Amino acid sequence: MYGRYTQELGVYAKEEAARLRESGKKRSISEQSRNLDQQEYKGRCAKCRICTVRCQKFLISRVGEDWIFLILLGLVMALVSWVVDFCIAICLQAQKWMYGGLDSNVFLQYLAWVTYPVVLITFSAGFTQILAPQAVGSGIPEMKTILRGVVLKEYLTFKTFVAKVIGLTCALGSGMPLGKEGPFVHIASLCAVQLSKFTSLFGGIYE
Repeated sequence: MYGRYTQELGVYAKEEAARLRESGKKRSISEQSRNLDQQEYKGRCAKCRICTVRCQKFLISRVGEDWIFLILLGLVMALVSWVVDFCIAICLQAQKWMYGGLDSNVFLQYLAWVTYPVVLITFSAGFTQILAPQAVGSGIPEMKTILRGVVLKEYLTFKTFVAKVIGLTCALGSGMPLGKEGPFVHIASLCAVQLSKFTSLFGGIYE
């Protein structure tokens, strides 16, 4: 019995010595990096560098706060809305340009005027169905379901966001009398989820 305890104490002593050696190496590396930082700050622009680093750390540490998050979400949604409206205007102008370029033949004008929206609608439905079927529809009933605690898979992913934006743009660019208010509720929720994942990366570093 004494021999067994002696052997266990020997193994424990070896493990403790190895742990102390590793901690000593880590401490020396951290001291070297701290000395390098101090040498860097001893230059001519030391105060400016220190102020810049402190401001950077302060801003990054505040990214996860609610008001910063809401400001970023509003800016992102405004940008997405502007891009969607711009692409819709280009699609409608392309249809008019195609119709005006075929003024020599009435049948071709009719064919272009009818075929162009059909192609856009078909592409919108097919692209959404292939990439993310969860993006079909307005998205408001699904969001109400999620807010009540039901987990719906793949409804708040980046893939669904891409399918929703492109499908909505093509559908409205075809000239269909549809509104974007309902789909934008789902798009805003998708942006909020992706933005929260992005800000959590910065928040975890400086906590």
